[in-house]
Amino acid sequence: MTTTIKDIAKAAGVSVTTVSRALNGYSDVSEKTRKKIMTLAKELNYSPNTLARGLVMNVSKTIGLLVSGLNRESEKDQIIFSILSGINSSASESDYDLVVFNTNSSKQREKTYTQLCRERRVDGVIIQGIKTDDPYLLEVVESDIPCVLIDIPVHSDNVGYVTTDNVAGAKKAVEHLIELGHRNIAMVNGHSKAFVSKKRLEGYKMALEESNIPVKQEWIYDGKFEEHSASVVAKELLMKHPEISAIFCASDLMALGVITTAKELGLRVPEDVSIVGYDDILLASYATPPLTTISQNFYQLGFQAGQLLISMLDGKTDPQVITLGTKLIVRGSTTSKSF
Repeated sequence: MTTTIKDIAKAAGVSVTTVSRALNGYSDVSEKTRKKIMTLAKELNYSPNTLARGLVMNVSKTIGLLVSGLNRESEKDQIIFSILSGINSSASESDYDLVVFNTNSSKQREKTYTQLCRERRVDGVIIQGIKTDDPYLLEVVESDIPCVLIDIPVHSDNVGYVTTDNVAGAKKAVEHLIELGHRNIAMVNGHSKAFVSKKRLEGYKMALEESNIPVKQEWIYDGKFEEHSASVVAKELLMKHPEISAIFCASDLMALGVITTAKELGLRVPEDVSIVGYDDILLASYATPPLTTISQNFYQLGFQAGQLLISMLDGKTDPQVITLGTKLIVRGSTTSKSF
């Protein structure tokens, strides 16, 4: 038989109200009474009905991770898993539950962002993988549901965001190639609807311009953040412009695709073409050669997003902008330009 707060109240010789307030941490219950009630609750194997409590208080103590466009390609980089692990850690520390739900364009035509959140009974949401033209983006801003975006620069009364310094990260990558003597540096970017693509392109151009190296638009291709797509565009890039000695890729998966293509074309990596990735996924260090890349801490990205959302829900802070740093990891896919 399930233990209720009435059972605890009877055993403690206090009212049901006192038990309820003690279990919920109200300060008007004496420490002696609180300890007695907590001990009895443990001895009687009391488990609070969080659903019933949520209905009464209009809170569920649950946050959601809404992932847009989750697919098989994301298995390789494990970025979503790392972000999820960080969010889960922050939720656990604050006694919040976490639910994950995926969406795509067809689902978005059927349900609004608000409907989706209400159905899952979440107090707030973290959104990852959303594009700048996603129909949910405007709904997020207009909704009264607290939200934290990952890698989307939207900041309002109910919306904060967490990102890394993508401009500085890309700039480090290209500066590394320039320091090695490279001047003919191409870029395989993601796609135009990704905020990080715009910022990494900005960092690429900034590094070239500061070294008085012309930016050649015909040396910039989009690889859609996919290994195969990057491989296809790299073939065209390297065949059309054999003078290219280095390529900066806006993700490690794309860099792996570029390495494959370079080898198929008979080019040696890094002797003939140096390649730098971005993300520092697990596969990067196991590539042949091991991939030089820009490392960003995805676990920390998720953890900070979770902390920010929970602080917003608990009324401890207003929506904020959090920007994390990056680090250049030099491995075997880059070397000095041979003249």
